[in-house]
Amino acid sequence: MTHQVQTYWQRCQETVSFLKKTVQPWHKPDLAIVLGSGLGNFGARIENPHIIPYSEIPHFHAATVKGHAGNLIFGKIGSKQVVCQQGRYHYYEGHTIGETIFPIRVLAGLGAPNLLVANAAGGINPDFKVGDIMVIEDHINFQGTNPLMGPNDARFGPRFPDMTYAYDPEFRKQIHASARACEMSLRDGVYISVTGPSYETPAEIRCFRTLGADAVGMSTVNEVIAANHCGLKVLGLSCIANAAAGMDAQKLTHEDVARVITEMSYRFEELVLHWVVNS
Repeated sequence: MTHQVQTYWQRCQETVSFLKKTVQPWHKPDLAIVLGSGLGNFGARIENPHIIPYSEIPHFHAATVKGHAGNLIFGKIGSKQVVCQQGRYHYYEGHTIGETIFPIRVLAGLGAPNLLVANAAGGINPDFKVGDIMVIEDHINFQGTNPLMGPNDARFGPRFPDMTYAYDPEFRKQIHASARACEMSLRDGVYISVTGPSYETPAEIRCFRTLGADAVGMSTVNEVIAANHCGLKVLGLSCIANAAAGMDAQKLTHEDVARVITEMSYRFEELVLHWVVNS
């Protein structure tokens, strides 16, 4: 018997078909949400949830990073149909760059026109405080690669997608309006993405500050590039969980990052909830 190797597009379509058949009654999502370290509790805000572990989804992998539950959650927030990725894949876990963005292409294939990406980040801007929430206005890809490298499949998007408005300006205005309604203040800034998994050195942080970065992390940028390639409008939020290396005398640990995110998660959830319901 001849074994036929599936193409990347075919794998995406198989996953999309599985999810549409599994989630009944099926409703095309109005919004896709990707949650980072420690932010997965937002999934509890979804009404009438249909939770599918990654282990049950064709071509998905287990989430290996602490704080990433590894579920897709379908349901409603207010009048909006949503699908929430509770935990993401990182390049440093050993996934290929194509595997890290596979869920984004699946979410686009499900028909979601809009995407919210959230992460935990280290603050580079000296005016930022631990516990701040930063609206990502732009990013710097410092991962040394690009998820669109290789032959382009035009069914996903164009060969040379424009990234001028990688983070939708109207969404950024809306989230600030939601912050005012929730009596919160937000930061605006540039997010720089590195591969990790080691935290950055103080010299690297000084370099990134010179480049114009306000916060640093190990995710998000590849997903946002893929989302723009697929034509999705994106809102990005960074929860400032620690001061980046060299900004203070403290050493960095994932446990400290997770603790801070847990402490600020309620404010994050209230902000996002208001934006989803009122946008």
